[in-house]
Amino acid sequence: MRIALAQYALDVDLQRNLAKALYLMHEAARQGGQMIVFPELCLSPFFPQYPGQEVSRYAVTLGDEYIRQFQAMCRHLNLIASPNVYLQVDRRRFDASLIIDANGEIQGVSNMVHVAQMPGFYEQDYYTPSSTGFKVYKTSLGAIGIVVCFDRHYPESTRTCTLRGAQLIIIPTANTKGEPLDLFECELRTAAMQNGVYIAMCNRVGMEGNADFCGESIVVDPYGAIIFKAGYMEGLFVVDIDLSEIENSRRQRPYLSLRRPETYE
Repeated sequence: MRIALAQYALDVDLQRNLAKALYLMHEAARQGGQMIVFPELCLSPFFPQYPGQEVSRYAVTLGDEYIRQFQAMCRHLNLIASPNVYLQVDRRRFDASLIIDANGEIQGVSNMVHVAQMPGFYEQDYYTPSSTGFKVYKTSLGAIGIVVCFDRHYPESTRTCTLRGAQLIIIPTANTKGEPLDLFECELRTAAMQNGVYIAMCNRVGMEGNADFCGESIVVDPYGAIIFKAGYMEGLFVVDIDLSEIENSRRQRPYLSLRRPETYE
């Protein structure tokens, strides 16, 4: 499987952000990418750094032209895409990642489950927590789970996706330079190793208000080894992963098969 991580800076204009995303989809296909992963809120500035603002202008619905353009580009390029957007559903709004298949159809939507509320991340002011939990999508490339940003700090997220058959777990995020990035990296490596899955996390870059987004998009293999890590600059990063290594890793470290869930409560 060849995946592309779209690491880029965003501004207040949704149309400009969309144009950049569509360009990166073209680049991914040109470089042989089969799937592209976008950072958290890939069409808007990171408004959750401020409490209680009016941000309805950044909300999109599944029927919006923005989403239709992602779908059309997937069809045109024969590319799977996972954009993360501020999704409006009736009167509720979600931090939501879509899976759009290579035919341009929306295969599903994963909403953030655990919603942060802390300085710089006032997300409960904007997001409704998911009521549908963690999902795994059976795509033409393999089984893909989605864990949205803050959800990755809960081991139940990657474990649930793994138990539901995920081979690759993708994480759209908005990590800043002020966070404990070394611990975040260890967290991903440990989760990948303990579950025997690939993990790919895609981040924003650039300065937005008080938030300096650090980039460092990363891909970790099922042994817990880093196979790619980006720097701070914008870029499209295409990474090959070998799903056959999942079974190899689980034979070497049979953590899943030796679980005893009857003892966990």
